[in-house]
Amino acid sequence: MGDRMILCFDIGGSRIKAGLARFGDEFGAVQPLGDAPTPGGDFAAFLAVLAGFAQGQSLRGVAISIAGVVDPRSGVIHVANIPSADGRILADEIAAAMGLPVIILNDADCFVLAEARFGAGRGHDSVFGIILGTGVGGGLVIGGQLVQGAGGFAGEWGHGPVLAPGAFGLPPFACGCGMTGCLDAVGGARGMERLYLHLGGAERPSTQILADWRAGETVATQVVALWCDILSGPLAMLLNVIGASIVPVGGGLSNEPALIDLLDKSVRQGMLHRRDAAILVPAQCTPEPGLIGAAVAAQARFAA
Repeated sequence: MGDRMILCFDIGGSRIKAGLARFGDEFGAVQPLGDAPTPGGDFAAFLAVLAGFAQGQSLRGVAISIAGVVDPRSGVIHVANIPSADGRILADEIAAAMGLPVIILNDADCFVLAEARFGAGRGHDSVFGIILGTGVGGGLVIGGQLVQGAGGFAGEWGHGPVLAPGAFGLPPFACGCGMTGCLDAVGGARGMERLYLHLGGAERPSTQILADWRAGETVATQVVALWCDILSGPLAMLLNVIGASIVPVGGGLSNEPALIDLLDKSVRQGMLHRRDAAILVPAQCTPEPGLIGAAVAAQARFAA
């Protein structure tokens, strides 16, 4: 194997997943190496976990998908769920510790890279990948190239004061980013639960809400309809602006095909380019899009 292997990580607040990809090959299949708990409060332990997966490997470099945003100019990462890494020039510190070049990308960016190359976005010039999981995220590929934009925030459609106070009869839900009116606060699984609490006066997990919706329960049906109304307008406007021809959907809510189909039909009604075929489709690069996307990014970065 020589030094043609890339060590890939998918780092979340709870677990670190690792895998190997051969440099120069197509990276649709990444060899899993296992996972480990994320030492969120101890940076030395965090580095030790990463280095542990490198032992015995002859590597070209390290590629990381992480639940945070890296400023492309300064290299500083903002990653709220891993406090020990937050605010660091993380790629440089990992490179110094491991003696290897390191590339770090946002997990949603890795998701859309994987889908554009190997998943639902194959054959499409512009791909907007969206995450409907705990919250709302996204990434954009145009002409085969990842678009990161100023500050590295391109594709982050979950944040920004989209919902005016009182819109849809809702209170001003606060978002974890510090703003109010963000889609992230109402569009993911936790957001759907907030909508149910507001409309139904009771707490329900999103899985139960969706099960009740499939069964035709009144409040759950109202919640899902409201959820769809809130998300579809901003998403249709985004697609009018960026011109993406396919939208792979990942995250926990994407496991409910009927929900994605409902959102797709509503989004297409708001697009200027009317089309009969679905534009929102379930992601195909499961279960490890983070590792696959990190490997795709490494192909370009370490080619020189």
